[in-house]
Order: sequence, then structure tokens, then C-alpha cells
Amino acid sequence: MSESNDLEQLRSEKVRRLREAGVDPYPPRVERTHTSLEAARAFEAAPEGTTVSAAVVGRLRSVRRMGKASFAHLEDGPGRLQIYLKQDEVGAESYERFHNALDLGDFVQARGTLFRTKTGEVSLHVQSWAVVAKAILPLPAPKDEVVEGKRVVHSAFADPEARFRQRYLDLALNPETRQVFHGRARVVSGLREFLDARGFLEVETPILQPLYGGAAARPFTTHHNQLHQDLYLRISFELYLKRLLIGNLERVYEIGRDFRNEGVDRTHNPEFTQLEFYQAYADYRDVMALAEEMFAAVAQHVTGSTQITYQGKSIDLKPPWRRLELRAAIAETAGIDLTDHKQADSLRAEMRRRGMDPSPDAPRGKLIETLMENALEPTLVQPAFVYDYPRDISPLAKSKTGDPDTVERFEGFAGGMELCNAFTELNDPEDQRARFLEMAKAFGAEDEERHPMDEDYLRAMGYGMPPCGGFGMGVDRLVMLLTDQPSIREVILFPHLRSKDT
Repeated sequence: MSESNDLEQLRSEKVRRLREAGVDPYPPRVERTHTSLEAARAFEAAPEGTTVSAAVVGRLRSVRRMGKASFAHLEDGPGRLQIYLKQDEVGAESYERFHNALDLGDFVQARGTLFRTKTGEVSLHVQSWAVVAKAILPLPAPKDEVVEGKRVVHSAFADPEARFRQRYLDLALNPETRQVFHGRARVVSGLREFLDARGFLEVETPILQPLYGGAAARPFTTHHNQLHQDLYLRISFELYLKRLLIGNLERVYEIGRDFRNEGVDRTHNPEFTQLEFYQAYADYRDVMALAEEMFAAVAQHVTGSTQITYQGKSIDLKPPWRRLELRAAIAETAGIDLTDHKQADSLRAEMRRRGMDPSPDAPRGKLIETLMENALEPTLVQPAFVYDYPRDISPLAKSKTGDPDTVERFEGFAGGMELCNAFTELNDPEDQRARFLEMAKAFGAEDEERHPMDEDYLRAMGYGMPPCGGFGMGVDRLVMLLTDQPSIREVILFPHLRSKDT
């Protein structure tokens, strides 16, 4: 039998003995008057000489027995608190049970009064205790090794894949992981606070859709048995949110999940959180100004400053952000002037001449996206908006006046990654139909990234859509930026992983 199984068997035996002694190792309820931090703060705030009582609950993380007295630490969500037990105060039977029945990792309640030890640590002088959840499996022990002659202790869960597969242990063992997800919650609350204050209405649109749309992406397909109908997990909220503008809801937003049946890398996960907002009577320049204000406000909300550090680089999100016209930015970083290559074959040949390996059948727009990802995006560490995109990769954006091949679109970048995408939205139903048809030809009938023809959306547009600006942002990437995390998997509680069997 392995050591792990031996320990599990020993702990199971302790559960049995507790039950035989009339002690429920999993009681249905527990009293808690203070968290660890609340208890410490209450003691610090109390007048000198005042007795402060507390009942705290937490996971047992350390025990140090010194004969008939013991110190231990209980860890809860906010922090940890030292507890102190004396045999002659809690009773010999209770004192021995504390040491014989409990293991590190068990959840314990302790009641008593707070005091400060000789070393200055606020602690709880225990009057009584109770087990509230017995752990059968032992928590992984910290690992230590000698590095350049010095002993270095590592978290038991330092390996990224292990942390992602067993996030519950990652959270239990690594306080910094818990802080990331507290930060994530503050990002979402900051976004809501910003948009709500500006008159935007939060709405919910369908996740299961009869027709996917709003982005160039391959969908996940499912089937409704009763209706005998194929459905798609949404890849975007866009077409439903713009239907609401047609219905006179002038400012709307949604924060929710999108699903794209695509690859996984540092900034992509098949299931991710998106923010989209749409504002009637605004164009992409209005949205640009609102977006940079929003990024700065959320950074202030989460970190207390618009100046952050991301992967060792200092970034200032304070407006105004740099504005870079796409053609000029590609010419500067990749050395290719897009106006000299109006066709995909010409651009592909130039990319190959410069040592690149473009896809042999990608349309021109996809080739430009490849140039951006490889040449331009890594240079955009400081915040910047890149604007005025090719029409053929922006089927939902309005063309620039006098330049039908270019649309009023921008993307926002910081930390070397794309954060957001926005348009002056196309509101001409005839032009929109033509765009859908053009994209279907460009991508081919079998390419699932082509934008399908959505007749109901075109019908809705026919009733009149006000001029408007729209914005979409990957919330996970903003969390990465504001919590200084190198991978999207670090900011998603349960990221998608390849099965261990494959």
C-alpha cells in the first residue's frame, strides 16, 4: 500500500473513532463570530484591559505541542490566526483528542479570548474547540530543495498544470492564487460600476443560439432533442445586443461567457468571459474615448492606481492612449505597405519574401491579422489604439466616408496583447447583407469562421437601427493585466485542459 493510501486509511480510522466517541466529524452547523482578520482587528481596536471573545473557524495548518500546552494556526479565507491551548483549561480528554484525532487540513472551530503573545502575535486563548470537517486526504506537503547551497521551500502546488487540474488544492495552499480571484471579482465590479454610472443597462442575451454570429470563429454545436434542432453556444453577444438598440434601449451591456471552438494558448481559452457594450448615437471615436476612461477607472478600482506593472514592465493606463493608424503601424513594424498589396496573393508573396510563412489559402484579412499578431502586437506594451481596419475582416463595421475598403474600427492593446475590439456599427441593412455574402465567398462554404447570413438580424435592421458604436473586450485578459498574470489559465478558476488520457 502506498504512503498516501496508508495516511488515508489512518484518517478514516480517526473518523470512525470520533463517531464511536459520540463526536460528529461533519456537524451540520457551526458558530463563527469573527474571521481571523476580524478577530485581530477587534482585539487591536479594543481599549486596553478589555476582554475580547471570539469563535473562529479555519483549516488547521500547523500544530506545535509543548507538553501540556500547544500552539496551532487556523487558516480561513481572509488569513490565519494562532490559537493557544492548555490541557488544564480545555481538559485532558479534549486536549489529547486535539492531538490524536486531528490532522493538518482538518477544519476546526475554536472559542476563547484574544491576547498578544510575548512575540507580539495576536492569538486566541482556547476555552473549547470542535472538529467541523475532517479531511480524509492529506494536503500535499511543501517541497524543499537546496539551490546554490541554500534550502528553498516551494509551495506544494507550484506546478501550473497540477494547479489548474486541482484548483481547489491550489486555492487551499496558495494564498496568492486566492488574491488573483479576489482581483478578478474587483475587475468585474469595477466594469459594472463604470457602465452603470453612465446610464448603461445590463442585459442578458441567449447563450444557446439557433445561429451563431458577431465574430469570425468556429462555434460549439449542440442539439435540442425535443425541438429536433441544432443549436450553437454563442461566440459573441453582438447581434442580439444590437437588436436591443433597434428596440430603443440606447445603452446596453452584457458581461458573460462566450464559447469558441478554437485552440488554447497564453491568451485563449475555449470558454471565456466577454464584456460588450453598445451606445446609440456614438461612433468609434466616442467609444475610444469611453474605453480609455473605463480602463483607467477599473485599474484605479482594482489596484489603486492607473500605473501598473505587468511581467516586469511598467504600464500607465491613464488617458489619453496612443492612436496608431493600422496601415502606418504595419508599415513601421513589418515593413509592408498594405496599399501596395490589394490582393491576398500579392500580400502572401511579400510576406514570404520577408521570411514569413503565411497560410497558403488565407484571405487578405487573415494575412493582415497574422502580420499584426507577429509584428505589431508584441511592440504595444504601453496602451495604444490601432484604428481603421480593412473592410474584408470587419463585416459588421461601417466604412469610412470616401474609403469603402476601410472601416471605422479599432483595437486596444496593452502589455503586448489585444484587450478590446470596437466599431462604428454598420446600420445599413443592404450593405450588411452584401458584407455577409462577401465574407461567405472569401472564406468558402466549408470554413466555419465565415459569418453566416442572419436573416432575422437583417430583418430587424430593416426597421431602423440608430447610428451607434460598439465595444467588445475579453475580461480575462484585463484580469491578466491588472493581476500581473502571464497566462489566461491563471485567471480562470477551471480552465480547459487536455485529458490526461490523450
